[in-house]
Amino acid sequence: MTTRILITGAGGFIGGFIVEEALSRGYETWAGVRKTTSRAHLTDPAIRFIDFNYANPQVLVEQLRQHKEEYGKWDYIIHNLGVTKCKNPDDFDRINYGFVKHFTEALIAADMVPRQFILMSSLGAWGVGDEKNFTPIRPTDTPHPNTRYGMSKLKAEQHLQSLPGFPYVVMRPTGVYGPYERDYYLMMKSIKYGFDFIVGFKPQLITFIYVKDLVQAIFKAIDRGVTRRGYFLSEGRAYTSSQFRRYVATALGRRWVIPVKIPIAGLWLVSVIAEKGAALLGKTSTLNRDKFRIMKQRNWICDTTDARNELGFEPQYSLERGVNECVKWYRQHHWL
Repeated sequence: MTTRILITGAGGFIGGFIVEEALSRGYETWAGVRKTTSRAHLTDPAIRFIDFNYANPQVLVEQLRQHKEEYGKWDYIIHNLGVTKCKNPDDFDRINYGFVKHFTEALIAADMVPRQFILMSSLGAWGVGDEKNFTPIRPTDTPHPNTRYGMSKLKAEQHLQSLPGFPYVVMRPTGVYGPYERDYYLMMKSIKYGFDFIVGFKPQLITFIYVKDLVQAIFKAIDRGVTRRGYFLSEGRAYTSSQFRRYVATALGRRWVIPVKIPIAGLWLVSVIAEKGAALLGKTSTLNRDKFRIMKQRNWICDTTDARNELGFEPQYSLERGVNECVKWYRQHHWL
């Protein structure tokens, strides 16, 4: 019997890798993308495409009913749709929370609830951790997000928890990197030219997860059939910015890189200017007030015990290995 899966936000960085894994498993794979979204990484002819109207609940219910009548239900839905930067700050709440609310309620109304609804959330939904002793952020800690992005993700999680019996699974990865990702790419590009910009003067411990490890965690959750659970995901080791710089420089064959430390106050000013300037031009800025709070945070260590014990999640990529693979891809595609 054919296993059907839907991946929303499939045109994005993480979405493309999820689609690739679903296809490799022989699933009937549906990619939820807008008509205006690039399909550069969704070229397999086996992919089936669908475009939902998340903003209109009534239309969304009708779309789902029509799909059910023609193709049947999806066994699994991975909701990877979301925004990390917006022209209008209210869009964080409208898209990251509001679309999840509309979509899940429409699935219930159309009798299209899957075996599992996997939500891509973020470690940012838990907010700032212990920046004195650097104890790991734990699922049992009280969430207190300090960014619009994190708040919107937490609201989406809380909505899922409020739905009686709804088979959700929440993935909360730390910083995700990999081929064709753009934020860490900008850092690598800066290192290529001999400079590494570091925020603040206090110690900072950062964590990562390679995109292929994140995808494996998602499908391990499917294999284990867990529901109504949430998981922090990272490689399991913390790094300093100098270690990240060293791995990138070595992969690039760069002997000397100058670390440039930026005071917190200076970064705040630059972030505000960049955000307001982009807004005047009708664009989004990678550097903004939300991003500032993320970069300011000193402790990104999280407890991945639940993912290891319940999913059998064992990351295969160290930061060094992942960086080497990334740099190779960026060079092959003439990004670096």
